[in-house]
Amino acid sequence: MVALQYLDRVRDLLDFLGSAQMEQVKRAADLVVQALRSGRAVFCHNIGHGTEGDFINRAGGLAAVQRFSFAMSVQAPLPDCIKQQRPSDPDADLVRVRLAVFQSPLKAGDVMLLSSVSGRSRQAVEMALACRERGVTVIALVSTEYSSRVESQHPSGKKLGDAAHIVLDIGVPYGDACVDVPGLEVKAIPLSGVAMTVLGWMLWGTVMEKMAAEGDPPTVFMSVNRPEGPAYYKQCLQRYNEKGY
Repeated sequence: MVALQYLDRVRDLLDFLGSAQMEQVKRAADLVVQALRSGRAVFCHNIGHGTEGDFINRAGGLAAVQRFSFAMSVQAPLPDCIKQQRPSDPDADLVRVRLAVFQSPLKAGDVMLLSSVSGRSRQAVEMALACRERGVTVIALVSTEYSSRVESQHPSGKKLGDAAHIVLDIGVPYGDACVDVPGLEVKAIPLSGVAMTVLGWMLWGTVMEKMAAEGDPPTVFMSVNRPEGPAYYKQCLQRYNEKGY
């Protein structure tokens, strides 16, 4: 059955993350702990086929992990006769990324978690490069196998793994999909969403473990759907705003 084949692939993936990525997770966690201990901030940008929302404001999650997002809309209508004389800038998307980074409160010593399954995304690469210019530590979620078999979409030719300080390999295969379904020409069912979510929580959990072992645990949320949850959540926000973690 396809469903059971997929579960087998997920189990293989989890085994890979646990056996092959723990040292990298520990290295990345050390960078996050160092940032928090130094009064710096930790951000998570769009993680593509995973969901950064899984890490933000969650029961059992770090209060310190904050979303980094941006939107830009320019209204400047032109008649067709003028539009033809003004071709659009092919790198306008990269300009927006850089503007967002340099107009944001990001500072040297902060941490940014980014992702691109294939590592070739031009905007992810630009975000990483801009963050590094700002002195921000970049942790990337990338499939190293997938990335090794594709070309970058970024003008520099760099991939996300080239632009990050540390890469956490999400371990998904080239093309992401993992199950053969009789009658289909291509493999089905991707793994990257599972991989990014699990690897992200491995990272945040290691941060919690390390800081707690050092006697100064970070603020971790409780579900607001427990009877005592709302009051505890308010206490967490107060502590986070006072300590920064």
